Amino acid sequence: MRILLTSIVICFVVFCGWLVVESGLFTSSSQTKQPCVLLQQTADEQEPDADDSSSLESQKFQAVQPSDFHAEGGLPKTILMGSIDPKSGFEFQLKLSSRGAAIKQATFSKFDNRDHKNPQPLVFLSPVRSINGKELLSLANSGFVLVDQQRQFDLDELSWKSFDKEIGPDGSEKAVFEAVITDPNNEQVIKLTKSYVVVPDTHLLQCELTIENMSGTEQEVHFNLTGPVGLGREAFRSDMRKVVAGFKDPQGNITSTRLDQRALKKAKTIEDRRLISKKAGAEFLWAAAVNKYFSAILVPMPYQGKDYCDWVIDKTGSFYNPDRDSKANSGDETVGLNLAIASAKLKPHDEQGSSKIYNFELFLGPKDKSLFGKNEHYRELGFVETIDFTLCFCCPEKLIKPLAFAILAIMKWMYSFIGNYGVVIIILVFVMRLIMHPITKKSQVSMSKMSTLAPKAEEIKKKYANNKAEMNKQLMALYREQGASPIMGMLPMMVQMPIWFALWSAVYTSIDLRGAPFLPFWISDLSIPDAAYTFPAALTVPLLGWKIESLNLLPILMGVAFYLQQKLMPSQSQASTNPQVAQQQKMMMIMLPLLFPLMLYKAPSGVNLYIMASTFAGVIEQYVIRKHIRKKEEEESKGLVSATSKTGGKVKKKKSKPFFKT
Repeated sequence: MRILLTSIVICFVVFCGWLVVESGLFTSSSQTKQPCVLLQQTADEQEPDADDSSSLESQKFQAVQPSDFHAEGGLPKTILMGSIDPKSGFEFQLKLSSRGAAIKQATFSKFDNRDHKNPQPLVFLSPVRSINGKELLSLANSGFVLVDQQRQFDLDELSWKSFDKEIGPDGSEKAVFEAVITDPNNEQVIKLTKSYVVVPDTHLLQCELTIENMSGTEQEVHFNLTGPVGLGREAFRSDMRKVVAGFKDPQGNITSTRLDQRALKKAKTIEDRRLISKKAGAEFLWAAAVNKYFSAILVPMPYQGKDYCDWVIDKTGSFYNPDRDSKANSGDETVGLNLAIASAKLKPHDEQGSSKIYNFELFLGPKDKSLFGKNEHYRELGFVETIDFTLCFCCPEKLIKPLAFAILAIMKWMYSFIGNYGVVIIILVFVMRLIMHPITKKSQVSMSKMSTLAPKAEEIKKKYANNKAEMNKQLMALYREQGASPIMGMLPMMVQMPIWFALWSAVYTSIDLRGAPFLPFWISDLSIPDAAYTFPAALTVPLLGWKIESLNLLPILMGVAFYLQQKLMPSQSQASTNPQVAQQQKMMMIMLPLLFPLMLYKAPSGVNLYIMASTFAGVIEQYVIRKHIRKKEEEESKGLVSATSKTGGKVKKKKSKPFFKT
């Protein structure tokens, strides 16, 4: 019992410590409101790994010289595709740049930046500029190599030739770019054609790259591709940006591998930054850059007749720290994604096999289980793997994930009738409390009996202090006789822990709560702190250095609820005779109402609303249970016998004894 109780306390302390670190009190949340255009340290500025023979393969070759092979493009140009008008049918607007024939910016049409004073469409992908002035753009081709000539071309720096945007009969829009590599005689060697297609009412962007051999000899080429970059930070607490890769194992199950910002920051070698499946024989499906609510999923399309892509030979994540501060916490840090494409041999011009076509799909949208579930293509690729939840070692992912998804589905169903997610959270908490009430009630009754039996238990411990086996035997006999159980006191906690973790995760990561109001005059966005009053300038707590930008009422109300709950908790009668126990109870009475508001001061208001509602519901539940216990005690004092394990749980009057035996 001591080991079990100690383990529970340790779990609680570790969880509290994690919440404090993640709470955001150590950093200013104003960082989350910065523009998405970041000053970055590019992959060129990182120290390359000596064993990196795939993703940085192009470093083996010489850069082109002015009189050598060269690449030709066109004039600088920017092309807009899609729309930011929610009524247009497009999910996003793309700003394409002829430099690198890449995505300079992607802006959602149906999501804003959560600035309630001046809401603007949310910029999701944006340029990443290095300290040496070089920009990284999404889907730019870097390190293009002519293997036989041992020449490397930075096509991400070249302004490709661009053509006018084409409008299809279905309302789709298409943009085409072209670049040509010529030899010293100004003869064409390679022609690259890159096109983008955006279709209304879909989150997918189609990208096609054609590499054609224009020479009379066989050519071998390979290149790297910059994945999605410039994702803004969506979380107001810890930074949830990370890179993820999806795989299909031999049994057909979709699995994923992920590297968050902290893992990439600590990475020392290229091996530490690789996205590799943990299951043997798993095939690569897609790679993604994600933040708390949104994902940019890049899918290299397999060739006809194959179920997976076999021409992406490496997937790596990168950590960027532009100002190179030692702690890497100034707010300009981010992560990136890079793909290395396998070498391809192209037959001479006009022969079969003289060209190679690479097709990509780029999903730009929310991490929404219902969205991924409705689309068969998304289901087959396992896009749902981009969604992750808060986990602990006692609640594994296989348990938390189904529970969290079930809770999200219930919340959506309730919202279809109620129309307010704040009310949905409150109702859901009370329903969960009601479902768990029989177990909680039995636990509290058992705790009350344990408290009553504490003096007798102390006598047994003293009497059999030198014989632990007999002491345990006598204690269990005492508890069994009175219908008490030490395990029942912890059972509700053990049963409810996975449920509360799943509920926490569902509320914390739900895209539906982003921008959802509860009370327009107070809680206008359940995904951020309630901020009843925003200070003109952030306040810094002396000595601790914590940044506080607003007065948040929900955590304060939560502290009040915790205090009331502690007041109503059954107290141990031995506390009066044991000063140490009395001191512990007193400390708990003081610490809990202070600790939780401190930990959750900058938590999303939806999370705080759920915890506060659960705590107040617990106060009501405690009152009902205490009333039930007092009634039982009164019945005992009037000659009624409390239920025990031998009476089947029913209360009955004592039978009067006869005057004589027959």
